Amino acid sequence: MEYVRAFLTAGVICAISQVLIDRTKLTPGRILVTFVVLGVILTGIGLYEPVVKFGGAGATVPLLGFGYTMAEGVKEAIAQRGFLGAFTGGLTATAGGIAAAVVFSLIGALIFKSRDRS
Repeated sequence: MEYVRAFLTAGVICAISQVLIDRTKLTPGRILVTFVVLGVILTGIGLYEPVVKFGGAGATVPLLGFGYTMAEGVKEAIAQRGFLGAFTGGLTATAGGIAAAVVFSLIGALIFKSRDRS
């Protein structure tokens, strides 16, 4: 049942993304930033934690989950280091994801040849 809940949660998040792509003039980059910021905001006001408890990886892997991880990292760092943690906690918590994105982007750039869309 855990897999079904994760699949449904991620599916709803992806469906919302697809609707935004299809029905608005928002670029994918703006949608990406919106989802990360929305994840931080929803975590900050306590609304995303129940979604994470229900959906598990289906809620923590998409972009909203990245914002959730950043916000949780900031909360933990503030508890440990005080005010300075507000600046370091988000990056510390998401360092693995950021590093993976950079490494896999580099591998993709080395393997595939870029070309014009025309």
